[in-house]
Amino acid sequence: MSILLRFSVLLVMSVAIVSVSGCAKSMTKLLKNPDASYKLRRAEQFFVKKDYIKAQQVYEDIMPFFKTSKEFEDIYYKYAYCAYHLSDFMNAENLFKSYLEIFPTSARAEEIDYMRAYCFYKQSPKAQLDQTNTVRAMGMMQTFINTHPGSPRNKEANDIIDICRAKLETKDFLSAQLYYDLGQFRAAGVAFTTLLNAYPESYRADEYKLMVIRSYYRFAEMSIEEKKAERFEQVVSECFEFVDRYPESKWKKEVDNFLNLSQNNIKILTNEQTKTPA
Repeated sequence: MSILLRFSVLLVMSVAIVSVSGCAKSMTKLLKNPDASYKLRRAEQFFVKKDYIKAQQVYEDIMPFFKTSKEFEDIYYKYAYCAYHLSDFMNAENLFKSYLEIFPTSARAEEIDYMRAYCFYKQSPKAQLDQTNTVRAMGMMQTFINTHPGSPRNKEANDIIDICRAKLETKDFLSAQLYYDLGQFRAAGVAFTTLLNAYPESYRADEYKLMVIRSYYRFAEMSIEEKKAERFEQVVSECFEFVDRYPESKWKKEVDNFLNLSQNNIKILTNEQTKTPA
């Protein structure tokens, strides 16, 4: 690194340090100011400028001064939104909940009720992880719809429920697929059957049924001789059910193949069992 470049880097770092230090001193001075009305105006300015960290600090500082005033509701409202905009969704949910408890008759009650549910949705992780918040978001959104039947937010609430439901479906699919990939075919068959029963209207329903057939076929193949016939019979039953339910499925050809293989295996096993010793 050249001397000039090093000097430039050091200069930028120095300016940044001075700037941060200056901001910290400025905030300390503001928070020590005894004029609560002035601090409220500054908090409003920070909020409008989307400087939510500073706004949050000042709102928190002045809340005790305005607790019995008409301004308190608006302060609490914006304080809760600071947490939301800073992606602190757990804290934001708690603040929205408290808002509804403190101001149950507020004109903003419907909005805040929705935002509380939305915070659970924002905490919903990717499908591979624990889906507690996803389930909670679905329940909260459904409660919102039931509580506010005429709300214009209900369409979005229903869309979020659908998104959450799809995520839960994906998680269940991944769990069932993992059983299959690990060679635990009986468990996979049960898991895919449970998945299909839970989401019978899914656009992937026929695929789930195919996986039930694949799983039970592999399970039958690996079974001891005495159990193979009855387990191939189960595959045959699953294949007939597939054809009845999904006659136009793109997977039908593969299912027909499993049906033929299973029936042939049953014939072979039956013939072997009826043979008499020489």
